[in-house]
Amino acid sequence: MATGTYGTIRPADVSPEDVEIILNYTPSRDDTNNFELTKLDATAVLRPYFHNDATGGKPNLEILGGLYNLKLPADQFNRIGIYTLFIRPAEIRTSILDCGVLSALPNVRGLVFDLSEVPSEFRNKFVTQGLVGFRIEYLNSDGTKIPNFYRIITSSFFCEPVIENLTNTSQKAIRYRYTENNTNLMFCTLSPSSSPTNKPNSVPYIGQPTQNVIITNTFFNPITLDIEMAEHDFSTLAIALFGNQTKSMDDGIYTMYDTDDNIYRQYNLYEIRDQFNRLLFEVRADRGDDIDFSKNFTNITE
Repeated sequence: MATGTYGTIRPADVSPEDVEIILNYTPSRDDTNNFELTKLDATAVLRPYFHNDATGGKPNLEILGGLYNLKLPADQFNRIGIYTLFIRPAEIRTSILDCGVLSALPNVRGLVFDLSEVPSEFRNKFVTQGLVGFRIEYLNSDGTKIPNFYRIITSSFFCEPVIENLTNTSQKAIRYRYTENNTNLMFCTLSPSSSPTNKPNSVPYIGQPTQNVIITNTFFNPITLDIEMAEHDFSTLAIALFGNQTKSMDDGIYTMYDTDDNIYRQYNLYEIRDQFNRLLFEVRADRGDDIDFSKNFTNITE
C-alpha cells in the first residue's frame, strides 16, 4: 500500500471585518513603561487581494488567501519609535442567556444567546450554522478570563423556548427547540459537552447563565508585527554616501543633494583655533531649516 505526505496548512482568506488590529507604541526598546494601546479599524487599514479570471473577464472573484495589504495611517504612525501590531481574530463579547437542552433531544446540551445582547457589527455572524468552528472563552465574575480554557462551537441554530411538564422536579421546565421563525435566540452546541463513557456523571463545563464570554473565529492564528519608524532609511543613508555634494569655499556651506539633485541637507563648516592660531577643532554644524538655496546643484555646475 502506497503512503504519501499531505499538507495541513492553508492560507487564511478572511474578511477584514473578522480581524482585530491592536497597536502599541513605545519611543524606544529601552522604554518598557510607556504602554499605549490603540485599536485600529481593520476595514480601513487591511485590504485583501483578489484573483482575476483572465479568461472570463470577471475580476475580483475570490480572495487570494494569506496575502493582504496593510495600510498604516500617517496620522498615527508619525513618531519615531517602535510600533507593535497585534493582528488577531475579532472578539465578540456577549453573555450567556441560558444553558439548556433540546426538547426533542434532552441529552443535547448547549448555550443560548440573545442576539440583542450581541454587538451590532457582529450580528451577521449569528445565523444558521454561522458560528461553527468559533471558539468560546469564559470570564469570571470579576472580569478576568479563565486561563487556557475554551470550547468549540459545533452547531448554531435559531431556537425558541418551550415549557414541558416534567416528573423530575430537579430538571428545568424550559427547554428549547429549533425554529426558522424570526427569533432573537440562538442555540449553540459545543465540544466537548458530553460526559465520557467511562464516567457518565462527569459533565464538562460549558458555562452558566449570565456569564460573560468571548466568542472568537478560528480562521487564522494571531500575528505580531514589529515596525520601527526611524529618521533615516537606506535611501537617505545612500544620499550621504553616494549622493552629489558641494562645499562653498567662501562661506563654508556644505550641501548634500538627493538623487534628483535637490538640496537634502546643509551644514556650516568652520574651524576653531586658540589664541596662538593653533587649530583645535573642525566643526560641521547642521543649518536646520536655514537653507541657502543659492547653492542649488544645477546653478553651481552650469
